[in-house]
Amino acid sequence: MVGRRPSILLTPLALALTLSACATPAQMHSEEQLNQVALGCGLALGELIQDDSEKRLLLMVHQNPSAAQRVCVAKWARKNGLKTVFVNMSFPEG
Repeated sequence: MVGRRPSILLTPLALALTLSACATPAQMHSEEQLNQVALGCGLALGELIQDDSEKRLLLMVHQNPSAAQRVCVAKWARKNGLKTVFVNMSFPEG
């Protein structure tokens, strides 16, 4: 029974470390970072937004985004621990 004691203590410790890694707070990205991603995904400056009140959400505001643009933004968001929200806007012509 003495040989099993370290594994009994190690299992909860490993579980706690694993869970704490998942609970990292969302990072606010600068406007420059978001604009670099936007340009890299074929969007215009300012079409990716991250709000202070909902740091885990990445808003993409674009009129009729292509599938490739959506995939590009979603991949970057996922890699950075964010959830992507696609907002399809109809801008007035003029």
